[in-house]
Amino acid sequence: MKVSASFLSCSKIIPVVSKLSATDVDYIHVDFIDGSFVKGKKIPFRKIKQIGKYSRKRLDVHLMTKRLKKYIKKFSQLDCEYITFHLEIGKNIEKYIELIHSYGIKCGLAINPDTDFKELEPYLNMIDMVLVMSVEPGYGGQEFIKETVKKVKSLREYIGKKEVSVMISVDGGINEETVKKVKPYVDMVVSGSYITKSDDFQEQIHSLR
Repeated sequence: MKVSASFLSCSKIIPVVSKLSATDVDYIHVDFIDGSFVKGKKIPFRKIKQIGKYSRKRLDVHLMTKRLKKYIKKFSQLDCEYITFHLEIGKNIEKYIELIHSYGIKCGLAINPDTDFKELEPYLNMIDMVLVMSVEPGYGGQEFIKETVKKVKSLREYIGKKEVSVMISVDGGINEETVKKVKPYVDMVVSGSYITKSDDFQEQIHSLR
């Protein structure tokens, strides 16, 4: 299983990114918030741009903004494996999927805890990943929502019946205990404070795998 490490809960990005670069974490997860879609900690794009100077890890970008055209274009200039945006944006979904793919980047759709995963159906054959939020988006350090386990299990079965090749990632409250509950059903987990507030990043990453 892949692990994507988030730094949303960190006050200083660069030291954390440098330490993550020395681990075998698969991706650095970037939560981008500008206040137009959700409230939460804002990290300016100019700071995020600096990540490439300190790490060779590819980025797994989670856009929490209504200004998707602007920021898809900006993030396409960085070394992104995935750019994910929210299904709850509710309009021009196909257009934004196509825009991300036009830059040669894989596209994900995120769904909030209260969103029915069946709303993804029109887009499943167009996307590369579903990001299931196991906390409310916008803030790090929240407690894992236990209903997520049933949700990702059902989503895995649903995707199997649709016979599409789509990864499932889960984001929020992931630690050595909650990962055991979702591991049978997901391809990747996103973890922030569990990794970055520890003394040994690699040990925590290994415990998630």
